Amino acid sequence: MASSKLQAFLNHPAGPKTGELLGIFACYVHCWMFDELSIANIADFTKPPENISYPQQIAVLATGLIWSRYSTQITPKNWNLVCVNLAMAGTSVYQLSRKLRQDYFSEETVAKE
Repeated sequence: MASSKLQAFLNHPAGPKTGELLGIFACYVHCWMFDELSIANIADFTKPPENISYPQQIAVLATGLIWSRYSTQITPKNWNLVCVNLAMAGTSVYQLSRKLRQDYFSEETVAKE
């Protein structure tokens, strides 16, 4: 009986032979990691815009968008991962907007020019 269940598991369309199990595990791990990145980005909302890094926030934005797309293409679709990555992309857009406002649209910058 145990061997038939094991064989059924091994031969399942979403079983370990197809890589789907690894994909599901990877999405679960990435979901938590990206959730922590979003929380860290939210914690940085109170920091001054001078400390925001363009390359870092662009990387966070690109990562969020790429993984959002990936999580809609795998089987089964991982909607939790989509939400987490869209949140991560959203926080980076907000951080980038703060930095752009400070660098190009603040009254101090206009007065210098």
